[in-house]
Amino acid sequence: MALNPRERTEFVNAYTRVLITAWSSEEFSAKLDSNPREALAEAGLEVPAGAQIALVRNVPDGHHDTNLDVQVSLWERGLETGTFEFHIPETPQIDMAELSEGDLDSIAAGDVNCCCCPCCCCT
Repeated sequence: MALNPRERTEFVNAYTRVLITAWSSEEFSAKLDSNPREALAEAGLEVPAGAQIALVRNVPDGHHDTNLDVQVSLWERGLETGTFEFHIPETPQIDMAELSEGDLDSIAAGDVNCCCCPCCCCT
């Protein structure tokens, strides 16, 4: 059963809420594991009564770039089969680029180009 554009948007918005809430709230994440039907409903995803729910915390390689498309397909398959699979990866790690020693030295030394006349460097 393919979702129409409105249904797809509603699903994507609710699924995104599930991810963000799971990543930002340990309580919600624990509830998702212990009572997924109720947690999903809180985020706007109503899974039909009697349907099976499977949470996948270790998302398969290659699904990161197309996660929404994969999840939409899994939702559509669940509507047909009664078995819903949700990919809920652990909180993503943000790649924090570190400043080099040279970067830090130039900042500390005041190596900043500024032209805010009148000031001591321009007069």
